[in-house]
Amino acid sequence: MKYLANVSTLQFFSDKCTGCGRCVEVCPHGVFEMRDKRANLIDRDRCMECGACAKNCEFNAITVNTGVGCAAAIINSLIYGGAPSCDCSGTGSSCCG
Repeated sequence: MKYLANVSTLQFFSDKCTGCGRCVEVCPHGVFEMRDKRANLIDRDRCMECGACAKNCEFNAITVNTGVGCAAAIINSLIYGGAPSCDCSGTGSSCCG
């Protein structure tokens, strides 16, 4: 399953990856795969920003802002109606153009 293109907050720092494979094991959407004994980010747009990969990476090779992001805001606005709001500012304003 893919979400919206180019809106995920997921960042992968391959230079910090030790190849433990935890991100591959815990990611529910197959965002990572093992290649040459290291994790490889194969499709950032599959990321649902759950944070499982970052929480399980002991080497800080992955960051993601869980529960926020324009993808979730836009999807929620389509489901529930109204303008998209990820409320990043805490004011209820939209940051998703």
